[in-house]
Amino acid sequence: MFTSSKTNIQLIKTGHVTSPIGFTAGGVHCGIRKSKLDFGWLHSNVPAHAAGVYTTNTFQAAPLKLTKKSIAVDQKLQTIVVNSGIANSCTGDQGMTDALKTQELVAKQMGIKEHLVSVASTGVIGVTLPMDKIGSAITTMDIADNQSVERFENAILTTDTKTKHTAVKVDIDGKSITIGGAAKGSGMIQPNMATMLAYLTTDANVEPNSLQNALRTITNQTFNMITVDGDTSTNDTVLLLANGQQNNNELSENHPQWSLFVEALQKVSEELSKQIARDGEGATKLIEVTVSGAPSSQAARQVGKAVISSNLVKAAVYGADPNWGRIICAVGYSDQPVDPDKVSVSLGTISVVKNGLPVDFDEEEGTNYLSNEHVNIHIDLQDGDSEATAWGCDLTYDYVKINASYRT
Repeated sequence: MFTSSKTNIQLIKTGHVTSPIGFTAGGVHCGIRKSKLDFGWLHSNVPAHAAGVYTTNTFQAAPLKLTKKSIAVDQKLQTIVVNSGIANSCTGDQGMTDALKTQELVAKQMGIKEHLVSVASTGVIGVTLPMDKIGSAITTMDIADNQSVERFENAILTTDTKTKHTAVKVDIDGKSITIGGAAKGSGMIQPNMATMLAYLTTDANVEPNSLQNALRTITNQTFNMITVDGDTSTNDTVLLLANGQQNNNELSENHPQWSLFVEALQKVSEELSKQIARDGEGATKLIEVTVSGAPSSQAARQVGKAVISSNLVKAAVYGADPNWGRIICAVGYSDQPVDPDKVSVSLGTISVVKNGLPVDFDEEEGTNYLSNEHVNIHIDLQDGDSEATAWGCDLTYDYVKINASYRT
């Protein structure tokens, strides 16, 4: 989908989070959910340099706090475990006790140090974990029948309708470096991040501080540019593990091919972001908003997020109504310096606004375009050289139905 001849970044058509050398994954049904897989794990055969970016929500779940503390020990992780169905958020001291116990049990099961275990949870807030069921699941992590990346991808889902995964290869220093990823996210998707868990892996050897800087930059350009409904969750986490199994010369911000590695990482993150946005609760369409001609990258991102977050824009796309006035309104309340007399807007290739004034266009053609499953909205501020892209989905009746009965 995004092969680049200039940089030799190649998509692995069946790629996933265990495509890089040295990573395995699995999942089981432990009984938190009625019948679906609900406990998964991702494991590196050696401790991997780790980087993380987390939700900005004030109410941060116990597993997230524990993961940050664990990475801080020596910037490494080896095993990640995730349960779905219960978020272990707003659960007080008991929530942290349960997260710590999970970490302890996994470390013992896998024969590794406790701080090398990351714990994550996703699901209903304010409910404590059934630790007897979690404990039983942990004892099955080494059973061959439970080992597959597909089981992991399914175990981390909540209201998602499909798994999200991708991987790319890139040649650096004569080594074929692989970067893979898996994610979950369908509702409460809103910068800054989402009810979203994303796991990125690579077999490259990467200096840890550079790894963290790369992840933070990439997150701002990808995962922080998606929205479904304007809500920000308590458990949002993106983790990046680099286990060095390709034995390449260490990559860092001083390496001559560092930008190539970052570009490949961005491709993986962008693809996962699109998959999350397209699978928004009740969604029927992926909306992609590209803002160009902005005075700064921040301005471009902010305008794009304002438009993609507008419920009126999202509803118009669902109804295939080419009501460009809703787009202009969102641009205007983005809190960015915008000259109304310069703004131009198009729906795909259909120009609807030029220099702040309406353009005559065929309404039926506009309706037909918005009936597509992938809708592109282009906004040119004509006030600079910066640009950014944001992704979201339409707002449908099913979104209300899903969230009116989330706990039942």
